[in-house]
This record gives sequence, C-alpha cells and structure tokens, in this order.
Amino acid sequence: MTSAPSRSFTLADFDFELPPELIAQHPAAERSASRLLDGRAEAPADRIFRELPGLLRAGDLLVFNDTQVIKARLFGEKATGGKVELLVERVLQDHEVVAHMKVSKKPPVGSTVHMVGGFSATLLGRWPEEDGALFRFRFSGEPHALMAAHGHVPLPPYIEHGDSAEDEQRYQTVFARHPGAVAAPTAALHFDQALLDQLTAQGIERASVTLHVGAGTFQPVKTENLAEHKMHSEWYQVPPATLAALERCRQRGGRVVAVGTTTVRTLESWAQSGQTTGDTQIFITPGFAFQVVDVLITNFHLPKSTLMMLVSALAGYERIMGLYQHAIAQRYRFFSYGDAMLLERQRTA
Repeated sequence: MTSAPSRSFTLADFDFELPPELIAQHPAAERSASRLLDGRAEAPADRIFRELPGLLRAGDLLVFNDTQVIKARLFGEKATGGKVELLVERVLQDHEVVAHMKVSKKPPVGSTVHMVGGFSATLLGRWPEEDGALFRFRFSGEPHALMAAHGHVPLPPYIEHGDSAEDEQRYQTVFARHPGAVAAPTAALHFDQALLDQLTAQGIERASVTLHVGAGTFQPVKTENLAEHKMHSEWYQVPPATLAALERCRQRGGRVVAVGTTTVRTLESWAQSGQTTGDTQIFITPGFAFQVVDVLITNFHLPKSTLMMLVSALAGYERIMGLYQHAIAQRYRFFSYGDAMLLERQRTA
C-alpha cells in the first residue's frame, strides 16, 4: 500500500513555475519520438519514448484507455444574432446532449440556437442540477453524426491555434474505439503500431478500459483546502476481458502499468466500488491507498491540478516535484502534446 503522507497538503504545495514556451503547441513529428523521463530510480534518466519496451518486463500488463475524442466543439448563434459556442460533454438519449455553453448572455430555456452546419439545438435547462455548470440541449439530428460533420476537435485551452487536419489525427490514440471524450488520454498518444507490436513481441500483455475524459480535467483546483474540492464526474467501464487480464497478471507476478491518469482513475474506481461501469468522481491525493496500479506512464500536468495530486500520491510528493524541476531544466515539453514520464508506485518500508 502507498505510505500515508508525512504532512497535510494544501493547494499551494502543487504549484510550480512553468516557462510558457515549454507548453507544447504541436505534437512531436513521430508519436514514439517524444522524450520519456524515467523517474523510477533515485536519479532521473532522460530517454526517448520508443525505448519503453526495454523499461518494462515480460509478464507486465499495459492498460490503455480506448476512449475516442469526439469533435465536441460546435458554433452557432441565438435568434438575436449573439454568438454561441458549445462543448458537448456527454451524449444522452433522444438526440439530447450535455454541454458547456460559452455565450455573452444565456438564452432562456426553450429557445433554439441555430448551429453552423444547418442544424438546431434547443436549450432544455441545466444538468444535472439547476445551479450546475452544464446545460442540456436537444439537437435536431443524431448528435454523433452532427459533431462528426460540423464539429471541431476540442483542443485544450492552453493550445493557442485552431484545430487542423493534424490535430484530427494526432489528438487521438491509434487504438481509440469508443466515442465520447472531449479530451484525449494524452499519455497514450505516444504509442504507434510499431511500438505496440514490439511490446507484444516482448511478452507484455495489453488490455483496455474506457473513461470518457471530460473538460473538467483541465479545471484547476480553487480551494486551498483540498478536501473542499468537488471533483468532476466521468463515465467509465472495465470490460470482462480486462478483469481477466488483471487476474492473469496477478497470478504470474506481473505489474499493472497504467497508461495515463484516466486509466488510473478507472482501475482504482473499480477497485474501490466493485462496479465495472458507472460514473466516478474519485479524487486521488497523497495518502491514497492504491489497490491496482503499480507503474504509471503519464504526461506532465498543469500546476495546481488534481492530476499533480494524483501523480504525487502514486510516486511521492518530493520525488514528483524534483522530477518536474528536472524536466523544466532539461526543457521537456509539457501538457497534452508534450513529453512523457515513467513512474513507479512508492511502497511502504
């Protein structure tokens, strides 16, 4: 089990100064050509991502998030001519969606927004509560088809250019299967087919979970007392084949290697609740008792984010802050299109 924190943490503990030029605006020329900071040993090692097979062992289990990013950003205008931007967070039944709405003045419930592409979106109210940040709309057609035809890739707020054909391809994993995410599981963006084939050849098993990443993943924590933070909710699923793969891994003494924090949240949500599908608001902070994940492949995260807290819980706060200082000094590229790091779960003595 992970050791308990030696002290209580506040939001300020997870802040750091990041030079803006280290925020990656475009992906590396090749997926597996990104840099990889191996943070498992006392001294960090600077590597290239395609070296990963040599850093894992035969018998390990790699678990990926196979969610697919949807073209969730849509534009339109109110009857008055005012501009509206929607970011679809979730597709419901009967052509209904849940979305963030960016608008100068919110339209009244029941009004229709005329969307670019010739379809309409009728505002039904807020979701799930009346004072929530999300809105429920009914589209005039099937939402997935409309987004595929008229939507834009929902690039993160720190990427400063509009979406392009490059983003449509590269802000998506090579094994994405289940549409529903508005943000990519970015640690998995570094894997190409050649690397996957090499891992298989070395006796490293693969399995998948699904967690539809929401826009809340980019929201900074705003309460100094971490216990007061309300986590966003995301839908996940752990299929039977993955449960069987996890059991085989345990039986042979292999390690569970989570690709990305969304995979960690999915596996540990299942371990906590026993539920293989549902919504999770799991908040992993130092002192969390991990039950499944042994090793983590992850990108570099935003200051004061819940993901900084998660990686600190797994690998140890002092180690993580030291690795981030090393990454900044060595000019690693940060965030969604940036480089990766390899971490091991800290153990009690």
